[in-house]
This record gives sequence, C-alpha cells and structure tokens, in this order.
Amino acid sequence: MLIEAVALLALASAGTALLPFRRAIRFGCVARGDRQTAIDDVVWAVETASRRVPWRTMCIEKGLVVQRLLRSAGVDAILHYGARHHHETRKLEAHVWVTVGGTAVVGGAEAGEFAAITTYP
Repeated sequence: MLIEAVALLALASAGTALLPFRRAIRFGCVARGDRQTAIDDVVWAVETASRRVPWRTMCIEKGLVVQRLLRSAGVDAILHYGARHHHETRKLEAHVWVTVGGTAVVGGAEAGEFAAITTYP
C-alpha cells in the first residue's frame, strides 16, 4: 500500500501541476471497486508516503490519492474543496479534505476554517 501511495502521489502531483483543475480533480473520482482496504490503512499510507517523498505534497494531492484509494476499495469517499480569506496576509487560501460518512479522514483539522465551495464524488 505504501509503494502504491508513493506512485499515486507522484501522479497526482504531476496532474495538479500540468493539467487544468477540472481534469486534475478527476484523478480521485474513480468508480467504486471492491478491493478490501481499511480506511485507516489508506490514510496512514498516504500520510507516511507524503512525508517521505522528495517533493512537497499539498492537501490536494493527498486528498486526491486518499479519495482514489478509498473509492477503489468501495468506500464512498467525498473530496471537499474550500477557500478562506486569510485576515492577516489578506490572501485567498484553498484547502482540500476528504470525508467518509460525514467524518473527515484527511485534512479535517483545518477544514473548519474554510468555506466549502464544492465536492467531488
């Protein structure tokens, strides 16, 4: 699972850097499969891989990979895209988090600070 997470992080990073947003976001929206994988195992693999790859991974790459792996395991993972206006820097910031059954499984710690803009099944 860890090696798969590294490979998918590389693909997600390349996709978000090179493709238009509408095409890159489809990376996580795969058809639900029947592979047997625990949610905690997927999150652990992606978080561990993201800390060990030689490039900086952002919430969008991690979210896309978690969503893809969970959906391929038959889990209805929803990717949320949100934004906020940072009051100190006066910049617009974006954030991605993934929920399963309404509970955030990745990116949830910061999610409450962002207004949800859209979701991707």
